[in-house]
Amino acid sequence: MTTPPPPAIRNAAVIVAAGAGLRAGQPLPKQFAAWRGKPLVRHCAERFAAAGFAPIVVAIPEGAEAIAAQALHGVPAIQIVVGGNTRQASVRAGLEALAVAASDHVYIHDAARPILPAAVLARLADALMLQQAAIPVLPVIDSLTSADGAMMGQPAAREQLRRVQTPQAFHYAAILAAHRAWVGASNAGDDAQVAQAAGLAVALVEGDELLHKVTTAADFGGATVPLRIGTGYDVHRLAPGEELWLGGIQIENSHGLAGHSDADVAIHALVDAILGALADGDIGQHFPPSDPQWRGASSDRFLTYAVQRAANRGYGIGNVDLTIICEAPKIAPHRDVMRQRLADLMGIGVGGVSVKATTTERLGFTGRGEGIAAQAAVTLLAL
Repeated sequence: MTTPPPPAIRNAAVIVAAGAGLRAGQPLPKQFAAWRGKPLVRHCAERFAAAGFAPIVVAIPEGAEAIAAQALHGVPAIQIVVGGNTRQASVRAGLEALAVAASDHVYIHDAARPILPAAVLARLADALMLQQAAIPVLPVIDSLTSADGAMMGQPAAREQLRRVQTPQAFHYAAILAAHRAWVGASNAGDDAQVAQAAGLAVALVEGDELLHKVTTAADFGGATVPLRIGTGYDVHRLAPGEELWLGGIQIENSHGLAGHSDADVAIHALVDAILGALADGDIGQHFPPSDPQWRGASSDRFLTYAVQRAANRGYGIGNVDLTIICEAPKIAPHRDVMRQRLADLMGIGVGGVSVKATTTERLGFTGRGEGIAAQAAVTLLAL
């Protein structure tokens, strides 16, 4: 007897778009203002729809029904509800609107975070297989102080702190019950706070710098040209006793690349190509080797940073072409894994990532096996 497959998880979304949004300096609430060619709220609504979420409930300010309907026209599975005077009240209104949708999981997201990486959605979905709640977080990198500067110079346990992002994901019935039972202050800081107050364990998953929150007028600066092209080149020497990281993956090899960070020469060339396309300096300016915080750092962080710099300027990655120059190791067995890893880091499809390899016919430092070089070309497209 064949066991039938388990039913598919029914994912719904609540987008919180009920705030005044006045800090952005726009003539209307920022969630309805144009950002890279379309209303801010539409970006995340389209991304949820493309990922198969339904219904997608959007909580809006009272009186904004017409502008919201226009901003979201044509997006599948949209349901508009009027939110409340607080974020928590708006979320609850959205959750109550889902009561007849028979949803299994719900993802609650701020409209001001327009880029929604598929990798984050996947990590949240995996976490919900084990816990009733999951949120994306990122480490705190900068030094911290109090608003009055009184804490300046005191050690801050940054390793104990995390930056919280959205979407935050929950078993629908559990988070609805938690919001109905909320007895804290009039407005919860976020939905994880409501969940924890109800006794729910909240899993932490890796977030993404692409989930940057659009907040100020500067964030609405538009791109001025539709296409930019950049190139990058980098070299690192091979040394015994070092790990070999190339294209975001670790490769077993007798020698690894030496450098201040993990010395991933392929990613470094790609980062320089992105920064070059933006006329935004080079990797050494943004991540100085003299800064001890980057000692041994994963180059993944450099790449996501560069992609975010491009996004903040109104550009997305069009395609990249990467060439690795070395005698060893052989790149071909690792090419597809590299392509997928780089695509995930940049938030694009693997079809937009080319990884090639060549040798110098045993000429020069790469030919003698003294180091590995990489060159990259990238196109940035205005969004």
